[in-house]
Amino acid sequence: MEQILIAGKWQASLESTGSFRAHDPTTGDAIGPEFPRSGRQDLDLAVSAAAAVAAALAAAPVERIADFLERYAAGIEAAAEQLVATAHAETALPATPRLAAVELPRTTGQLRQAAQAVRSHAWTHPVIDTQAGLRAHYAPLRKPVLVFGPNNFPFAFNAVAGSDFASAIAARNPVIAKAHPAHPATSQCLARIAHKALLEAGLPGAAVQLLYDFDSSLGLALAGDSRIGAIGFTGSRGGGMALKAAADAAGIPIYAEMSSVNPVFVLPGAVAERGPALAQEFFASCTLGSGQFCTNPGVVVVPTGDAGDAFVAAASAHFAAASPMVLFSSSGQRHLADSVEALRGAGAQVLAGTAAASGPGYRYAPSLLGVDASTFMRNAQALQSEAFGPVALLVRADGDDAMVAVAAVFEGNLTGTLHAAQDGSDDGLWSRIAQVLRPRVGRLIADKWPTGVAVSAAMQHGGPYPSTGHAGFTSVGMPASIRRFAALQCYDQVRDDRLPPELRDANPGGVWRQIDGTWTQACSGLRR
Repeated sequence: MEQILIAGKWQASLESTGSFRAHDPTTGDAIGPEFPRSGRQDLDLAVSAAAAVAAALAAAPVERIADFLERYAAGIEAAAEQLVATAHAETALPATPRLAAVELPRTTGQLRQAAQAVRSHAWTHPVIDTQAGLRAHYAPLRKPVLVFGPNNFPFAFNAVAGSDFASAIAARNPVIAKAHPAHPATSQCLARIAHKALLEAGLPGAAVQLLYDFDSSLGLALAGDSRIGAIGFTGSRGGGMALKAAADAAGIPIYAEMSSVNPVFVLPGAVAERGPALAQEFFASCTLGSGQFCTNPGVVVVPTGDAGDAFVAAASAHFAAASPMVLFSSSGQRHLADSVEALRGAGAQVLAGTAAASGPGYRYAPSLLGVDASTFMRNAQALQSEAFGPVALLVRADGDDAMVAVAAVFEGNLTGTLHAAQDGSDDGLWSRIAQVLRPRVGRLIADKWPTGVAVSAAMQHGGPYPSTGHAGFTSVGMPASIRRFAALQCYDQVRDDRLPPELRDANPGGVWRQIDGTWTQACSGLRR
């Protein structure tokens, strides 16, 4: 039985409720060693150990935190071959380019961006009002952050390496990482690198802990534990909502990225101008990574008429010609089949695909369904339920007003996209739909497909409820993602030598601060 990383060292589970192994998604066969499902004693020790080092981590020099993040990034790069091979075996994601050339560099880049935000103090957002004698900044929670990792990004969103992890550590909070059971060996490899880097940077060993899995009832109890400072979650709506209820009852902030269908509007001029190309791009976006992206284009609104009919025919042909695609797990295959049946039960018609493939492994045929706008609006809740996989729903809208009306029934989503004609003929309709769609999505996209998410300070990878738990925060992009795991603290008439360094009169590091409404790197002469 593999060891867990807990209380500063690798050790056997104190209380295992069972064990599990990873599975090769292409065959369905169990692979690798057995990993423990942690019981209550493991969870309690993890929280106690993290809480015990929270104050020390909060007081750690900025340079040590940044040093850890950079050492960790370098360690991941040094172990890239092993990490890519392990993740490929557990997820069936392509070793190249997906894992080696895209996701692993994205992960190390996030860690280094977090280190940069730590050194610059950008995430602390220092504000000084000399007239009122007030100074404020974001500061560590001084409590552990619990991170739940998803199945679809074994590196970039891994509970012990991804954006939630990097953000929580950058804010100087200890992390309790709950790995996804679909890729336990990958998480273990990452945690070993993280633990080594942590000790080399001179930080407390219990600042990073890893548990592979535990019963959902224990997870809900943990989410409501008053010793937890905040929670990061990426996963299904059902899981996220259950954790949110437990956390809300205990007053613990939870930043949950849940389901999203990411509506796309192909406007009349665009479909007439470049319909075949858009159909190909749509298929490619929907099936990227076997459709297992949170930004997958799940609902596409297309006008009626000849050009719209041609788009639907071309898209249907692409889906029908595609081979079945490998999903991450048997449960994912089952849930996808159930989601498709629910869409059909709500009035959607099959245009192509909709079948789990026979044979070994977890496969599903790329599938396209269709519905008219009036049916979609009558059954909006059911027909905008996420089908996590290579599946999409086309909505046919008869006229501009119908397109605007469809936009108005969407719930909160991560993204919303509009494809418009290059000659300007769609500009008026673009504005009408965008005005309706804007408060319903985190990221409004023009003339590209939503699948990619850039790691940028300007990114909003979040959105209105229920795509996430709070529209004001992002899980991607430093320094904004760091502030999820921070406390806004104000100092009123506090003597200079008692203030945190970035709020003192002297500013030897040249930190950017907002002083009396102006951003400056001023060093002295602040008090009046």
